[in-house]
Amino acid sequence: MLRGKISWLAPLLAAVLVAFVGWWADRAVSEALHQELADDLRTTLDADVTALEIWMANQKRVATVLAEEPRLRALAVELLSHPSSREGDRGAQAMLTRQLVVGDRLQARLNDLGYAVAQLVNTNFEIVMDSGRLRSRTGLEVASDMQPRYAELFTSGESIIVTPFKIQAPEPPGRRPGRPGRPGLPGLGGPPGNAPPGSGNVAHRELTVMQVAAPIKDTNGVTRGALALMINADTEFTRILSVAHSGESGETFAFDPEGIMISRSRFDTQLRRLGLIENRPETSSALTLRLLDPGGDLTQGFKRNTNAARPLIQMVERAIKGESGVLVLPFRDYRGVPVIGAWTWLPHYGFGVGTKIDAREAYHTLRIVRRVFVILFLLLVLAALTVLLFSYRQVVWRRRLTEAELKARQLGQYKLVEKIGEGGMGIVYKAHHALLRRETALKLLMPDKASAIAIEHFEREVRLTCRLMHPNTIQIYDFGHTPEGIFYYAMEYLEGLTLNDLVERYGPQPEGRIINLLIQVCASLGEAHAAGLVHRDIKPANVFLCDRGGVPDLVKVLDFGLVRTVIDQPETAEPEPLVGTPNFIPPETIENPALSDGRSDLYSLGAVGYFLLTGQYLFEGETITTIGNRRLRETPERPSVRSGRAICPHLEAVIMRCLEKDPEERPQSAQELAAVLAAGPHAGDWTFEKRTEWWEAHRQAIEAARTPQPQTLASSSALDIQLTDRTP
Repeated sequence: MLRGKISWLAPLLAAVLVAFVGWWADRAVSEALHQELADDLRTTLDADVTALEIWMANQKRVATVLAEEPRLRALAVELLSHPSSREGDRGAQAMLTRQLVVGDRLQARLNDLGYAVAQLVNTNFEIVMDSGRLRSRTGLEVASDMQPRYAELFTSGESIIVTPFKIQAPEPPGRRPGRPGRPGLPGLGGPPGNAPPGSGNVAHRELTVMQVAAPIKDTNGVTRGALALMINADTEFTRILSVAHSGESGETFAFDPEGIMISRSRFDTQLRRLGLIENRPETSSALTLRLLDPGGDLTQGFKRNTNAARPLIQMVERAIKGESGVLVLPFRDYRGVPVIGAWTWLPHYGFGVGTKIDAREAYHTLRIVRRVFVILFLLLVLAALTVLLFSYRQVVWRRRLTEAELKARQLGQYKLVEKIGEGGMGIVYKAHHALLRRETALKLLMPDKASAIAIEHFEREVRLTCRLMHPNTIQIYDFGHTPEGIFYYAMEYLEGLTLNDLVERYGPQPEGRIINLLIQVCASLGEAHAAGLVHRDIKPANVFLCDRGGVPDLVKVLDFGLVRTVIDQPETAEPEPLVGTPNFIPPETIENPALSDGRSDLYSLGAVGYFLLTGQYLFEGETITTIGNRRLRETPERPSVRSGRAICPHLEAVIMRCLEKDPEERPQSAQELAAVLAAGPHAGDWTFEKRTEWWEAHRQAIEAARTPQPQTLASSSALDIQLTDRTP
């Protein structure tokens, strides 16, 4: 009664405990998630930067190889040697230009390599040839902001990369054909400010390009100028930065020292709608968008003040200062969306690279965990109130249970004799069938345990076990329920002992007997596996040994309460809970219960064989977690080492093969394992005469101990889920 009066306190105490555990778990999960997100962002950034550096190095290598070709170099040196100020040399320059571009197939090779235009630049920073126009560019200089990069090339004699810049290019009536995925570009001319204006009604469009420049050296190794190749930055530079990104909302982009994006944003369509760039299909964010903090989330309707001075977003501001880092606390990006990100500055190239992901997506898991703990807390409080309101029903229910147990002395045609076991799923009685006069074992699911899930599991045991007809598998006779709500089923009544009792009473067993027992278990499992069923709880306590029907040492496999159907399982099945007995669970089941198949049962059977050989479990540990970790990481000692006695190498090898962590290394079927066991040198040692003698001695030992009857175990006792030695 006292227990009933205070039972409503249990959910309240549990709610307080959940609140404390939730607070602690929130901190632990937050710290772990922050570290995981930081690592993921660093990895993504490193992958993109590495890909970018490899791509730029490859561009330099291609330009260098092209610039060092003997014929091209000779023509380029001759062209660079003509004074640009002399009127009479312009014809010679034009002829050399045409010879280089057309005669030497320079433009055709550029198209094959994916470049649009090549230019020759002399050491005075003048563009003396443009392959896109098939004429010299006398007097036109490269942009002033590019001249330091070209000065670096002329001084060092090494190739350079010129970061993206915009140019005005004429739009021809029809698109110029190019390589697949690399559209041809019209002649690009010089950079902004130096490109000649269009003539007539020719339309112009704005393009984002890059340059890779390699030195042109004469035969004495003196740098006479540079070969500059134009690259479409929108299709090349931006694509390289998209090698890796985090999640669905992740993005990697590059920016210059002014905080201007020099790659194309993956959100260009959204940026046009938000008014951050011009709302024209051809407008790109590259070299257009300054990465400023708008002050609020524009995607949620925030209206920015266009007149107010706004800072750069945090990651860009820090990168421009030369810092590299990760920020996992949300900050606003250029759209105002809360994000987290990582960044680095590449001083050799003069620009920075950053990667980011929306904070909403990044912290989705943490929000779920918090929501779960809140729901658990509220449910426990609700449970406490519910238990308080209906606590009086416990007394009534207990009275009904007592009455039901009394009435259960006669369940239909079954007369209950005595209680012989009790487990997590019900009570087991020895019973007599009134008409057949046959002893049976009757398993009862009492009303206080008859929840919808318990009834479903109870019926599932019966249905699945009834499908198996092998003599080495326990047999079910009947199933039903009383008007009082007591579910029951009847099955074979067995006299004998489990393999667990066998080893505890008689110690490690002879090798011939072990082979005989394992082969019989294989026979039972072979039928189950052929039917698409995995037992999932093979252990010594679930293998019963008896002298039945004139067959001594007959094995009965029990407890199909955890059986799993593997036929036609969907690939996206829901995660399954971990079930089984810790000392016999295979490694793949610990990592993912859904991976269990027939080979998982063979691992457990190997552990049973190990137990029969040594009298010890594979691994010892004070907790289930310790045992599971050792099973995942350690290889068990060979039985001969563990027991300190000689063991048949063939049998020991078979047992160790069953215990392989990789299911592919184990026997692939119960039939294969039985055949391998039967091929051993001691397979015939345990003869019928020896089995008969052993059981006779066993019965005499029981009588000598003055036990009223041989130790009995109803088959259904093994069908109970033993909660005390299984993982939930």
